[in-house]
Amino acid sequence: MAIFTGSGVALITPFHEDGSVNYDKLNELVEYHCAHSTDSIIICGTTGEASTLTEEEHMICIKRTVEFAKGRIPVIAGTGSNCTRTAAQMSKEAAEYGVDGLLVVTPYYNKATQQGLMAHYMAIANEAKAPIIMYNVASRTGCNILPETAAKLVKDVDNIVGIKEASGNISQIAKVMQYTDGNIDLYSGNDDQIVPILSLGGKGVISVLANVAPEETHDICAKFFAGDVKGSCEIQLRALPLVDALFSEVNPIPVKKAAALMGMEVGGLRMPLTELSKANEEKLAKAMRDFGIKLA
Repeated sequence: MAIFTGSGVALITPFHEDGSVNYDKLNELVEYHCAHSTDSIIICGTTGEASTLTEEEHMICIKRTVEFAKGRIPVIAGTGSNCTRTAAQMSKEAAEYGVDGLLVVTPYYNKATQQGLMAHYMAIANEAKAPIIMYNVASRTGCNILPETAAKLVKDVDNIVGIKEASGNISQIAKVMQYTDGNIDLYSGNDDQIVPILSLGGKGVISVLANVAPEETHDICAKFFAGDVKGSCEIQLRALPLVDALFSEVNPIPVKKAAALMGMEVGGLRMPLTELSKANEEKLAKAMRDFGIKLA
């Protein structure tokens, strides 16, 4: 059984004006998503600025999110690192907090061979007794999980159950499903490819869009699963201009601005991320209004 089906929000991490994590606001965001049809919360991923959180902040965010969710919605913790030992320790600790799953990105900067990737994920899975979703985003990491590697890991390791595919390569993603006979929980990592990945047997999306359009992102998946493929496609296509605006600069720069435009008061970004340019802010605001999102 999949950790979740539907729309999992890649949750932003809110900050105070001094740059510290705003845990009260984090609680509000969890409540918002529980009330607006989000199917899972993914905490401390790319969109959550995990790479600029201290390890202590990272683990507190995970622990608090589990507490705030109160079992109402699955919580998946981002616990990846380019250091296998660190990723294994963080994954083990997150599992002990009671997360429903772990999202583990490939190593980055030092990268890895395919053999290294298998060793990396097997070591983490051995330490952390929770379901693991591999995260493939070579555009950021410089490290691509090949379909053969994903298939071997899912077949050989009991608690490696899924993959978040953000390669954008539909041919590669199709091969993942071919080589696993569909026995892998596949999630889209790109908001402009939700329907195509669902059509290959995907379980849903881990979404940036869901931060600001949670019900619509849920509906893309729910309509597809209910057999209303046309209705699902209509929302997917209508959302494309907004998705483009949400990726006009490096994620999560635009989505944090979008949340602010909605009045969410989630604070700024941690350097080296900087504020969205004025020109892109204007484009973002227009795309949000055109999609039907009410601005503050």
